[in-house]
Amino acid sequence: MTGPVRSLYGLSTLVRRSLGLQSCLSRCHLKTSAHKRYLTTGFATEYLHNSFPDLTDSQLEIRTAISKVCADFPDEYWIKAETEHRFPVEFHRAVADSGFLGICMPSEYGGSDLGISEAAIMVQTIAESGAAYAGASAVHMNIFGLEPVRKFGTEEQKKRMLVPLIAGKERACFGVTEPNTGLETLKLKSHAVKAEDESGNYVLSGRKIWISTAQVAEKILILVRTTPLEEVKKPSHGLSLFYTDLDRSVVEVKEIQKMGRAAVDSNMLFFDDWNVPKEDLIGEEGNGFKMIMHGMNAERVLIAAEALGIGYAALRRAALYAKDREVFGRKIGKNQAIQHPLADSWMQLEAARLMVYQAAHLYDEGHESGEYANAAKYLAAEAAFRACERAVMTHGGMGYAKEYHVERYFREVMIPRIAPVSREMIFNYIGEKVLGLPRSY
Repeated sequence: MTGPVRSLYGLSTLVRRSLGLQSCLSRCHLKTSAHKRYLTTGFATEYLHNSFPDLTDSQLEIRTAISKVCADFPDEYWIKAETEHRFPVEFHRAVADSGFLGICMPSEYGGSDLGISEAAIMVQTIAESGAAYAGASAVHMNIFGLEPVRKFGTEEQKKRMLVPLIAGKERACFGVTEPNTGLETLKLKSHAVKAEDESGNYVLSGRKIWISTAQVAEKILILVRTTPLEEVKKPSHGLSLFYTDLDRSVVEVKEIQKMGRAAVDSNMLFFDDWNVPKEDLIGEEGNGFKMIMHGMNAERVLIAAEALGIGYAALRRAALYAKDREVFGRKIGKNQAIQHPLADSWMQLEAARLMVYQAAHLYDEGHESGEYANAAKYLAAEAAFRACERAVMTHGGMGYAKEYHVERYFREVMIPRIAPVSREMIFNYIGEKVLGLPRSY
């Protein structure tokens, strides 16, 4: 199915799984009177708002349905998960049971046949509910990660790989980045050679870094070099993609202690003589880089949408605090030194949001170059960072206290400024690909 028919089918499936639109409205505190007030005032005074006048009915339906799921996982759930350093299994299960893990996947494998536009609404709402990047990262891989399998896998692979992931029966991680190559993906050192026996299997060796959810994942989508760099005509050739079991008997998974998002782990992987079945090779050997690029722009859009969600959550808490907090006999929200920066952040977030939704729409329409996806990621990350910083400062000393949650948002909002591509590399891309300037690196 394509176009409107595809979207209507997917939406009806998600709404049925989420117990109906009216139930969503009730469970999420989006009651009719409140909904009208948000549309009038343009800002949130409760859990979530629907004051985006440009959203279509179907997009609002997605937002309402996922809001219903998120309503059972308030900020207190996420601070507890972070404190306990524990993967949010209950949230992951709830999202799976509601049908959202396969939002962009084909219906014949349990998905909803929707696009990145709908997925962006979904992850923004998750982050905006207070889940921030902990919640978004728990399901992030499911949305875009297996796009190479969907597009290039065999029918047998799609059934074997997509169905359990969409159902939430398996969790997957994504292995591309390496310690010594970073953004230089074409120079990665991890490699695979054919096994010496008659099996036709591959033997992998190397290292990967910043692999999210590897502590709990059963599967991994991993990119390695199968033809040495010096033997290929182009650096983008000779890289191969595998989706396989994360075999912990030969793969050492070492967690990285980090600044934020402790509920979702980040790791280094060390592996040597890792035997991977030939049946787990995706597409043709040597074409892995081409396949992995199909998911890169989608990931940038989703990362941007998640950043927006954190920014709106921080701004909501800052505005509510400023309305209530009294200093020197007056509400601090009356002070322009408080009010103006928050108003500026709302405008910056809204401007970034329009770019994110435009990038998502273009991706769904088949636009393959990355100028809008990269611009969306940059603008959303910067706007969200400023909103979170201002939220902390609005709270004053209490902004440093965990009970107000804005310090958690602030720590996690650093992620989109760094990953999956740096701000400077985005400038390089726009300078070269859009403005026609000489390559600078």
